[in-house]
Amino acid sequence: MKRFIVFFLLSLTVLMTTFPAKSLSAETIKWYSYEEGMTLGKNQHKKIFINFFADWCGYCTKMDKGTFVDPEIVSYLSKNFIAIKVNSDKENSLATRYKVRGLPSNWFVSETGEQISNYPGYIPADNLLPILKFIQTDSYKQMAFKDFMKVK
Repeated sequence: MKRFIVFFLLSLTVLMTTFPAKSLSAETIKWYSYEEGMTLGKNQHKKIFINFFADWCGYCTKMDKGTFVDPEIVSYLSKNFIAIKVNSDKENSLATRYKVRGLPSNWFVSETGEQISNYPGYIPADNLLPILKFIQTDSYKQMAFKDFMKVK
């Protein structure tokens, strides 16, 4: 029995060092309410990323558990945007103002509050990162996204 316990503890140690659990102190996206985020965007001269979601939306959950925990997305969004999360069921007037017809719906807004563009539906991390860069660098003012993807 002693050998089994020692073997079990050694195996557990090897597994934990090989496949460490995500650290509780890992960087996460700081999500703001709509009003607070819009004010911060203006004050900090940062573009705004708005994610419309609902608790019942499977693809919203998929983005929360996949896209929005990807280290590159977390870092890029945190450094370059003010991130806002809006529950479209609870804040229906905002969803109506942004003409949200399906979820998730992702909006980009300028530092001054102007709507730039929306990207409806689920966006995996490897697709969202170039979109973030396209918007943040103001490339959307000079070229189409497909042209941006050719030169990036």
